[in-house]
Amino acid sequence: MGYADQRFDVNLSILFTELPLLERPAAAAAAGFTAVELWWPWTDTPTPGRSELDALRKALQDSGTRLVGLNFYAGRLPGPDRGALSLPGEESERFRANVDVAADFAASVGCKALNALYGNRAEGVDPAAQDELALENLAAAARAADRVGAILLVEALNKPESPLYPLVSAAAAIEVVDRVNAATGLGNAKFLLDVYHLSMNGEDVAAAIDAYAAKTGHVQIADSPGRGAPGTGSLPLEELLDRLGKAGYDGWVGLEYKAGDRPSARSFDWLPRSARPAH
Repeated sequence: MGYADQRFDVNLSILFTELPLLERPAAAAAAGFTAVELWWPWTDTPTPGRSELDALRKALQDSGTRLVGLNFYAGRLPGPDRGALSLPGEESERFRANVDVAADFAASVGCKALNALYGNRAEGVDPAAQDELALENLAAAARAADRVGAILLVEALNKPESPLYPLVSAAAAIEVVDRVNAATGLGNAKFLLDVYHLSMNGEDVAAAIDAYAAKTGHVQIADSPGRGAPGTGSLPLEELLDRLGKAGYDGWVGLEYKAGDRPSARSFDWLPRSARPAH
């Protein structure tokens, strides 16, 4: 087991950000990777023009990289926002406008996982009303994902960095996953298990893996503290990924860490080049 047995992909919204968006797939390919993931790349619009979508699709195809994970519109990310779907008014309307756009783009590049960030608690809004709106919008997202043969991901973030985000434990995210599946009957809502976020919340990551591997649809890693590459912190990432494998998870592992002050390509020195292409 170990790193060589994983299916890694590179998150192009946190790595290779020194390059323009359309140059990042080729940079990932030059570093030896064949799979990538993205946060919603157009933070200012949920409905970019066809030419922008076509250009990103071409960049992926020309580089020979496959998009394996895509966020729905989530507001300003990175930045102050943590999703849009539970925010009443304009932001949830923007999320709804994005649902089919994101699903159709995912379908056009063979992407089978769409991540819907829940959104922060809004001042002066009843949390129960936000949760009701969230369920309605997540159900719509799950149906759109199902229409294109994809899964819907629900992610737990960490409270120190996202104090207004309500899903700051594996159990909280799993509860939402179960609620969405009950509402739609589709069963395609899954947990996005981000090892870094769970660790920052003080969770027993190994116990979370044992409890929720069967409901996990995607995994992301960064070391902690610092959110750097494996080996820059104290998390036993190789052991945790082995544990996931033994628990039955055989999906993608997104590299969602900060390169620090090095060029992104140098931040992969921990991973032998032979282990970088997806297999």
